[in-house]
Amino acid sequence: MEMTKSLILFCTALAACLALAAAGWSPGTATFYGGADGSGTMGGACGYDNLYNAGYGVNNAALSTTLFNDGASCGQCYRITCDRSRPGGQNCKPGNSITVTATNLCPPNYALPAGGWCGPGRPHFDMSQPAWEHIGVYQAGIVPVQYQQVKCSRSGGVRFGIAGSNYFLLVNIQNLAGSGSVAAAMVKGDKTGWIHMSRNWGANWQALAGLVGQGLSFSVTSTGGQRIQFLNVVPAWWQFGMVFSTNRNFIR
Repeated sequence: MEMTKSLILFCTALAACLALAAAGWSPGTATFYGGADGSGTMGGACGYDNLYNAGYGVNNAALSTTLFNDGASCGQCYRITCDRSRPGGQNCKPGNSITVTATNLCPPNYALPAGGWCGPGRPHFDMSQPAWEHIGVYQAGIVPVQYQQVKCSRSGGVRFGIAGSNYFLLVNIQNLAGSGSVAAAMVKGDKTGWIHMSRNWGANWQALAGLVGQGLSFSVTSTGGQRIQFLNVVPAWWQFGMVFSTNRNFIR
């Protein structure tokens, strides 16, 4: 009788794993940081600074190097569910899943074997505590998960945060819907043609051009392959440190 019950439980878990794999889910692990209110997750390696102002809020995560992809994953959304079929699954809150945005890097800790949970080759999410507690029991500290990248839903349009110097423009591109992340960007001043930008770090894109005193337009291509031109979205009186919102966003 006990053997039959064990076999049924094993088959149920195996069936659940196969169903998740068929639906495009992948196995990983998840921990949490940032405190009970998530305030310690503000800022980070994507350069979003205040995550509420940037449109992301507290449902965010730092990604291991394998997932972070040198910042190319900044802004992407991941649906995460706790995996009860694997060791540690007893600490899952059954039936719960949550969508988080990639806003930071979880770097390897080489004081631990293989760099710890965020070491090379390991798909790991260091989630904000409020997001993590939606799927796992606090005392556990770490749980096995299944995850998949999903489309992002955002409120409002794409935003451009301006930084740099008189001869160097650094733009943080944030609040993308659809794929959530930027594949390519260009900038145009009132007195210039289109200038190709390159990723500096995280979600910050750079142009080696002096554009102070000029109104700015941007052309952004998402990693979903959609391109949008944001014409005349930054007035000529802009100053470093300002963020400008638009009324357009991506669907892929």
